[in-house]
Amino acid sequence: MPRVGVLLSGCGFLDGAEIHESVLTLLALDQARADIVCCAPDVELAEVDHLNQKPTGQKRNVLREAARIARGAIRDVATVEASALDALILPGGFGAAKNLCDFAEKGAQCAVHPEVERLVGECLAARKPVGAICIAPALLARIAGKRGMKAKLTIGNDPGTAQAIVELGCVHENQPVTEIAVDAEHKLVTTPAFMLGPGPAAVYEGIRKLVERVLALAG
Repeated sequence: MPRVGVLLSGCGFLDGAEIHESVLTLLALDQARADIVCCAPDVELAEVDHLNQKPTGQKRNVLREAARIARGAIRDVATVEASALDALILPGGFGAAKNLCDFAEKGAQCAVHPEVERLVGECLAARKPVGAICIAPALLARIAGKRGMKAKLTIGNDPGTAQAIVELGCVHENQPVTEIAVDAEHKLVTTPAFMLGPGPAAVYEGIRKLVERVLALAG
């Protein structure tokens, strides 16, 4: 039974992990009978009201918010090591670009949360498959690019985000919502999800393929 980490960034697409993407990832992994290890950084986030899509001025905790999706079965990412995993998957949502890194603010000049960079970097170094969904490939591009990996990734077809991925030293490949980009050399799999997706059914098709390929690469 493969053991797969799922790195969450809160709860809710405007300030955390995209809930549909996260749940569909967990569904596909559970259907494949994977052992799932949910994790998130123990840091604050700036909350957004998802009804009016405006900041509330309140602070919440990324780990505690992500626990909503994981039904409480979640760990601080600082306690998770790549040696204990067979693969790692990062769902999207603006939290991936705000809480796991600051790509939303700084683009190609972004920095990644130290424990997130450590875990993803350990997986890359050990050649363990990493999947990234929606905007999360931008974070992956930052980590891979710093290590001299000219990784092939997709976020769909948004020109600005694609250009930032290129500036980070990686290669962007346009893909529709139901498809994936596979970098077999570096064992990376990405899919656009709600960067393009019209709804859960199309998004799930891409996520299902991503999970299937990540598990195949984990061997």
